Amino acid sequence: MTATGARVRPVVVLLAVLALALNLRAALSAYPPLLETIRADLGLSAAFAGLVQAATILMMGAGSFAAPVLARRTGRERAAALGVAAIALGSLTHGLPAAVPLVVGSLAIGLGIGVVGVAITGVIRDHLPDRAGTATGLYTVAMMGGATIASLTALPLQDALGGWWWALATWTLPAVLALVVWWPATRRLHDLPGAAPVRLPWRNRFARLAVLFQMMSSVQFYGWLTWLAPFYEAQGFSTARAALALSVWNVVQIPAALLIPLAAERRRAWAPWAAFCVACATVGVAGTLVTPELPVVGPWPWIVLASVAVGAGFPLGLSIVAWRTPDGATAASVSALTLGSAYLLAALAPPVMGVLIDLAGFRAALVVILAAALVQGIAVARLGPRRVTYDPDA
Repeated sequence: MTATGARVRPVVVLLAVLALALNLRAALSAYPPLLETIRADLGLSAAFAGLVQAATILMMGAGSFAAPVLARRTGRERAAALGVAAIALGSLTHGLPAAVPLVVGSLAIGLGIGVVGVAITGVIRDHLPDRAGTATGLYTVAMMGGATIASLTALPLQDALGGWWWALATWTLPAVLALVVWWPATRRLHDLPGAAPVRLPWRNRFARLAVLFQMMSSVQFYGWLTWLAPFYEAQGFSTARAALALSVWNVVQIPAALLIPLAAERRRAWAPWAAFCVACATVGVAGTLVTPELPVVGPWPWIVLASVAVGAGFPLGLSIVAWRTPDGATAASVSALTLGSAYLLAALAPPVMGVLIDLAGFRAALVVILAAALVQGIAVARLGPRRVTYDPDA
């Protein structure tokens, strides 16, 4: 690290990363609880309202792919600052109660999230290399915490402020605060010597396997997020109990995202813990398919297992990139490829599952999640025992 970069304490870098992470799902999570109100107010169809969220996820993919180019021109720290500024601008645009600002604001938010996520991976790899697993776990927990707060406060904010648009625009404030924290804390950071910019490694073996792992994790996450509650409503649950099931699924992810990457970091034992997540995913979805509600204990074992799998899967996918790449520039490029690909596929998973539900019922749709878990297991098997690392010639 350069002498200039050495003056920035790791704890300061970590706190700045967490400030950004709080904004990486909050604006997305504030939208669904207000969806029916927004539709009624603006006269939107269900298809259009759903496409707004899907388009946001697609823009997250576009932002991930664009992040290395932006970082080459401005540096990763400035790229992250521009990304969170886009989130703030998009949230502010949501404050205009009309369909066009809703769409434009959502696209800006998605683009900003994609850029920030990739830039943070490179910063962690360069400036927190000995605690990459812990930092990634805390970053994921902060991201999930922001999402949880946003979803819980959306309706109260709407009632208190007098409109859904104010509830959405409120998330401008934490994005601006994150920018205020990030810029002074990281403006003295510099890329490590020799960390030359790296193009998206489409043909690299390690990168392809990392992409496969993260894509399958994202399919599981967005598939469960969209259809878990409707599935249990179809099984006869009340709306309140189905919402409780989704809340449990969300909450369990938080300790899983922190503790499992931390355990994996102790001896860089990525493969056993990644395999554990695959096992949780497989048993969770298979159990849901066969016996959605167990006698006495109900559906909770399956929901917890599915939650552990997706909660730990995302940070483990980021951690292996940080651990097995030679520098921050490479880590950012591999991360751009993995996250961009994962978001693009994730945007397609819920509507594909919806089509299967219409054609053959919920169990046919859950097979998509089961297939994703099995394919993820193939990625773990190929990444793990032979300790495949990033080789620029591979």
